[in-house]
Amino acid sequence: MHLVRGAALLLLPLIACGGQEVGEGQGPVGSRLFGTHCTLCHGDDGRLGLSGAKDLTASALSREEMIAVVRNGRGAMMGYGRVLSEEEIGLVVDHVRSLEKVE
Repeated sequence: MHLVRGAALLLLPLIACGGQEVGEGQGPVGSRLFGTHCTLCHGDDGRLGLSGAKDLTASALSREEMIAVVRNGRGAMMGYGRVLSEEEIGLVVDHVRSLEKVE
């Protein structure tokens, strides 16, 4: 009985994440990719603005427009279309869109 209960507790995080491994979900992966490729200029919160980088929390771009910017680049920002997969680009954009907007 205790073994079954213990196994159920170990599986709970997998069930809660829709069967994905913990850390594979949109938030953690998008956040990790953002941290790797974007924080140098945009900062952890998307507002740093180093080297002319835009404040991502103030963006009025649609999701599709943001995907195009990440894929192709804009201004001094390089494109990541050859670095990240389309799925990874989408995860990064979803993370950016989740950043808190400051008035």
